[in-house]
Amino acid sequence: MSRAAAVPPGGQWAESAYEAMAPLYDDFTAHHDYELWLGNLLPKLRRHGLSGRRLLDVGCGTGKSFLPMLERGWEVTGCDISPSMVELARAKAGAAARLSVADMRELPLFGEFDLVWALDDAVNYLLSAEELSRALRGMRANMAPGGLLMFDVNCLQTYRSFFAEELRVQRRGRTLVWRGRGSSDAAPGSTSEAGFEVEGGADAERFPAHVHRQRHFPEAEVLQLLEGAGLECLDVYGHGLDAVPKQPVEELIHSKAVYMARRPPD
Repeated sequence: MSRAAAVPPGGQWAESAYEAMAPLYDDFTAHHDYELWLGNLLPKLRRHGLSGRRLLDVGCGTGKSFLPMLERGWEVTGCDISPSMVELARAKAGAAARLSVADMRELPLFGEFDLVWALDDAVNYLLSAEELSRALRGMRANMAPGGLLMFDVNCLQTYRSFFAEELRVQRRGRTLVWRGRGSSDAAPGSTSEAGFEVEGGADAERFPAHVHRQRHFPEAEVLQLLEGAGLECLDVYGHGLDAVPKQPVEELIHSKAVYMARRPPD
């Protein structure tokens, strides 16, 4: 059994984690049902006036989040901090999506989009209010006037369970092991870690053990940062594994909180 590598210095630890995890990501997250999730969330955005078909997917990973939008006829631009994740997404989407390597803390100007999103843990890997502020400002700069933003943050329930437990997933003759190093009483605003490694399989040595680190962002803090970035918060929904949006957010019951915001018209 290997030990998880130390977290790299210089703020690039998330890139290192996903470079290591990239070839295993789709296997580990095979249970994620984006059609179900987006099918529940897109009607909420339409009630807030979602129009147009230009999407910027920030932290697009292997493309699982934007593929349903391509099937709906959207024009998709995506970016991720991990070059390997981007390459996997490009292999799925081909020329149908414009994909780039980019850090959401220093987001380039890709254009003006009707919808910008950062889904399925992307924002959770930011470790301070200052980092989240930079990401929100970068996303706002890529929104058309009146455009919408959607992103999720993990609730305390996730950090007190998933980040405090061990999960073992069997795929392709390998065992993918997530070892939470967190606490069952993780505090609001705290940082939690988990190790990820591969056991078994003839090629297990190909996959280095690595660390995932996330910070909890309380709702009051997120709302303040949205306002500071010049964004109008429209709704906040909590949901559990059923992906059904509910209000209000219950930090100790829901696994995620999903924020919807608007860039005010100029």
